[in-house]
Amino acid sequence: MSSTRNRRPLSAGTPNQTPLLQRRLKTKPALTVISILLLGNIIWFITWLIPNKDQEIGSDEQVAAVDGEVITRQEWMIAMEERYGKETLQNLVNESVMEKAAKKFKIQVTDKEIDLELALMRSAQDKFDTAMQNLSSEQLRQKLRSQLILDKVLTKDVVIKKGSIEKYYEENQALYNTKTNYRTNFIEVDSKKAAEEALSEIKNASDFSVLAREISVDSASASLGGDVGFLTENQENIDPAILKAVQALKAGEISKAFKLANGHYGIVQVQEILEGQSFTYDDVKEHIERELALEQLSQSVTPEAFWSEFNATWYYGEAKKGK
Repeated sequence: MSSTRNRRPLSAGTPNQTPLLQRRLKTKPALTVISILLLGNIIWFITWLIPNKDQEIGSDEQVAAVDGEVITRQEWMIAMEERYGKETLQNLVNESVMEKAAKKFKIQVTDKEIDLELALMRSAQDKFDTAMQNLSSEQLRQKLRSQLILDKVLTKDVVIKKGSIEKYYEENQALYNTKTNYRTNFIEVDSKKAAEEALSEIKNASDFSVLAREISVDSASASLGGDVGFLTENQENIDPAILKAVQALKAGEISKAFKLANGHYGIVQVQEILEGQSFTYDDVKEHIERELALEQLSQSVTPEAFWSEFNATWYYGEAKKGK
């Protein structure tokens, strides 16, 4: 499938259009990760529900009961398929179709390219990093691989002038200098005494995440075991005391109790540190070229547009038609 019919004049070089491109390159990783996370979590949940080979899908095995009225595994599975089955299967077919497209059009996606997309995604939208934990690294990389294949297929015949790529890089270098990220767990309590008691429990082998669920008064993170995602230096809407404590730690370490701006006390644990990176023009020129090329398409195109080309069929009837 050629993308030449979707061409329109390149808008990157005109003053009125540049802000639109800037917004798209900044927000596209966020939109991508939202769809990745939603679909990935559904697939994980359905996979978890599938019975093992010793269990029949039509089993009358009891999975719950209300006032003695039994809910069977069969009823459970049917309900899950009705709610999530179609979307999950669609995603699996799309991934397979994209792999076929990569082979047909000789598209290559390298680990280095996926690493770059991950780094730029994390830098652009820190607030989605908490949700990112719900996908394994392998699942997330596969989702990004499929997206990159689609983008490359759609833009393979679009020509972007070198000057446009260089101009965008020069005007947006801040996008390609990522800060160090600290994957952080957090406990907030009412007093220093409560914080010291929590530290004592952790020292005596209590699990930080379990304790956060039990005692943290920060409702947003307590339900996640204290996980507040990846934090960066000078991040907005985060108490500076938390950032200061985090930056003093190595991966796996836990801070001392410290006072928060609201008068409460906090404790942080750093799970993982991802060092900041500076990407040169050569590092990101293909990424920018692809993004500018996508801007030339007259409409968005989804993997469903390729179903008929690769004879994709599915349980729910005719192959889907994507724009």
